[in-house]
Amino acid sequence: MTSRRPIASRNVRIIQGAARRLAASDISANQISQASIGFAALAAVAFWLSGIGGTGLAIAMLLLAALAVQLRLLCNLLDGMVAIEGGKSAPDGPFWNEAPDRLADILILAGLGMAAGNLALGLVAATLAVTTAYLRELGRAEGAPADFSGPMAKPHRMAAVTLGAAVAAIELAVAGSSLSLRVVLWIIIVGALVTVLRRAARLIAELKSRS
Repeated sequence: MTSRRPIASRNVRIIQGAARRLAASDISANQISQASIGFAALAAVAFWLSGIGGTGLAIAMLLLAALAVQLRLLCNLLDGMVAIEGGKSAPDGPFWNEAPDRLADILILAGLGMAAGNLALGLVAATLAVTTAYLRELGRAEGAPADFSGPMAKPHRMAAVTLGAAVAAIELAVAGSSLSLRVVLWIIIVGALVTVLRRAARLIAELKSRS
């Protein structure tokens, strides 16, 4: 384990090119992190609108939400590359690297809950998502390696949300109704709970090993 989440797409040429262009511009890594909040808010609003409009609007909003979630992840990827590889890290960078992610998790998963017709499920998923990150950062504060283990770490959660939104849009177009979003929420909840328990057990074992 390392202090930086291992992401294979950092090695993709188009991503590296985008990071270099951003690093050469006046845009800071912190601003990219802040932009991720905007995309998360867009996803939340799109999910909310998908639950209150007709079928056509719902399909469009679900696809918009899926796109916004992926743009949020792109910001998460590029901010670190601009800060580290681009040499534009800032003293307050650690705050902007973490805090927007937690707000984004809450916005997206609460929005998913509204789209699924069950805000409570969305809030449970959001709580567990934030807890997974809390345990990782608690471990780092105690000198342990950053634990990015799953099965429902951030990339897995966002992949599930994106796929669920796309499948729900297809279901609505074909059948006029969808259960995919609620199923995805339960998958995220169960997976995130397992992740919380796994990270907690690993952290406790790490701390005990020092005695």
